[in-house]
Amino acid sequence: MSTTVDADLLARARKIFSGRTDASLVEAALEALLQQHRSAEIDAAYLRAYRDTPVDQRDDWGDLAAFADAAARR
Repeated sequence: MSTTVDADLLARARKIFSGRTDASLVEAALEALLQQHRSAEIDAAYLRAYRDTPVDQRDDWGDLAAFADAAARR
C-alpha cells in the first residue's frame, strides 16, 4: 500500500504505536474502522426495530408500555 497521510496524524499514531511497524499501525486502524462500522450497523438495527415496533404492541414478553407503567408505579 502506498498513500499520502497527514504528517502530524502519522507522527501521533507512530508515537502511540512506538516500536511497532507502520503495517501493524495500519492494520490496527483498519480493524478499528471495521469495528466502528459494525457497531454503527448494530445501533442502526436497534433504532429500526424500536422505530418499526410500536411500544404498546404485544409480543411473547407482553408489551413494553405496560411494563414501563408498572415499573413507574413501584
